[in-house]
Amino acid sequence: MLRWSMSFIILAVVSAIIGFTKAAGVFSEIYQILFLIFILIFLSSLLIDKLFFEK
Repeated sequence: MLRWSMSFIILAVVSAIIGFTKAAGVFSEIYQILFLIFILIFLSSLLIDKLFFEK
């Protein structure tokens, strides 16, 4: 998931440099959504680990 979001942020930066502002905006939105999903999954796994697997 994190690899995909990093790929889209690189695509957004390259598109912005080349001048494809609309494509850069789309890639930026996809990056933000994927990064948010990654953070939510990461935090939920930490919480589940803390609640159920605490020794």
